[in-house]
Amino acid sequence: MILGVPKEIKDNEYRVSMVPAGVKSLTDAGHRVLVEMGAGQGSGVSDEEFARAGGTLVESAASLFADAEMVVKVKEPQKDEVARLRRGQILFTYLHLAPDPELTGGLLKAGVAGMAYETIEEPDGSLPLLTPMSEVAGRMSIQVGTHYLQRTQGGLGVLLGGVPGVLPGQVVIIGGGTVGTNAAKLALGLGARVTVLERSAARMRYLDDIFGGRVETLMSNSYYLAESVARADLLIGAVLIAGASAPKLVKRSMIASMKRGSVIVDVAVDQGGCIETTHATTHSEPTFVVDGVVHYCVANMPGAVPRTSTYALTNVTLPYIFRIAQSGLKGALRKDSTLALGLNIFEGKVVHPAVAASQGLPHTALESILA
Repeated sequence: MILGVPKEIKDNEYRVSMVPAGVKSLTDAGHRVLVEMGAGQGSGVSDEEFARAGGTLVESAASLFADAEMVVKVKEPQKDEVARLRRGQILFTYLHLAPDPELTGGLLKAGVAGMAYETIEEPDGSLPLLTPMSEVAGRMSIQVGTHYLQRTQGGLGVLLGGVPGVLPGQVVIIGGGTVGTNAAKLALGLGARVTVLERSAARMRYLDDIFGGRVETLMSNSYYLAESVARADLLIGAVLIAGASAPKLVKRSMIASMKRGSVIVDVAVDQGGCIETTHATTHSEPTFVVDGVVHYCVANMPGAVPRTSTYALTNVTLPYIFRIAQSGLKGALRKDSTLALGLNIFEGKVVHPAVAASQGLPHTALESILA
């Protein structure tokens, strides 16, 4: 199979979808890997390293998209990239289609097979290709939140860890999954007071156990949510429903109850956000203010730490890429039910039920595609 690794063009996205070790594994197995020149530069990987691993360097994205049978990316394709996709081609990347009808329509029109990292799901419900980026984003949420709490950045002027005689800052995290757990870990490390709202009693017991009772856990309902949001210095949105749009749990009226200069980091922004006032921002213009509250809603947070993020991501994506390259798309999906859940779009049809439901589109069952 001919695989293509283009340079990411989303605003300030410095990750790359494959590292030289992956290129070598694929080329050793007889596949051809096209790498756009400069694709790895943001992650500290040179063209020479890709070439030594057996990759074929190409000068332009246009030629790479034209020749590749499978395009492997990090972020969803931008408009110029969507225009280059074609019927029969495989696109393997983070797609986050549920809140993005325009991208969904573009992929349907192109007739591409759209495989989404974020909907590949193990039998136990874990998301192996989303987990490492959720770990990064969860930890980053506290890092960036601390930055924007500084008065010089428009924040409240609170030091999360406090000092003797002064209370630490209050961090409220909505969702106790991978993002929420990693955010809590970093917030506790800084000495903050931490509250996690979670709807699963079993998950709350788990969080209480691993954090030794140092995290306050509350059942996520409208009453406790409103009460917790009002006292937050830093509010982290960490809600995820695989493949679907995130529910808008924090209403505009709750935002109005927050202290002026408090900060929101909505990590769920890729799926539309769990804060009613959320809209996607970029690393170039990362924040906006609503009712005096600073919102940080960057849709590719891990792109700011690409050296860590690229290697964390490619560690888990390569085995799935390899399976598709070896067996072809349908062959790989038939053999691997976990991988099969990643198919969102196929030749003009919506295959993932959560994407179809989020946009009111007809749903085509995976079984009919593989028949």
